[in-house]
Amino acid sequence: MAGYTIVNMNELDDSAAGRDGVEARFGRKHLDSEHLGVSVFRYGPGHRNTLGHRHREQEEAYLVTSGSGRIKLGDDIIDLNPWDLVRIAPSTVRALEAGPDGLEVVAIGSDRPEGGDGETVEDWWTD
Repeated sequence: MAGYTIVNMNELDDSAAGRDGVEARFGRKHLDSEHLGVSVFRYGPGHRNTLGHRHREQEEAYLVTSGSGRIKLGDDIIDLNPWDLVRIAPSTVRALEAGPDGLEVVAIGSDRPEGGDGETVEDWWTD
C-alpha cells in the first residue's frame, strides 16, 4: 500500500444533495487515514445553517477558501473572509452562514470515536 492518498473532493458524492443552498463532500473514508477527516462545504448566498452541532471528543478547524459569511460559536457571531482559519473545541456549538457571494469552507477534523461523535442542536441559529 502506498504511503499517501490523493482524492479530488469535487469527485466525491454530495452528501447534502437535495438540501437547497448546501453542498457537502466528506473525504474521511476516502483518505484511508487513521487520524484525519477533511470535508468541503459550499453554501449558496445568504444560506444559514439553523442546525448547530458539537462533538464529544473531536476538535475541528475550518478554513474559508472563498466567499464570506459568519460563524456562530457558542454565543459569539464572527465575520469570516477568505483564508480565515478557525479552530473549534469539541464542545463548542457551531453553525455557518454564507454572505452575499456564498461561502466555501474546508473542515479538518481529528480522530473520532467509531461511528462519530457529532451531536446536533436543532433550531440553534434562528434569530
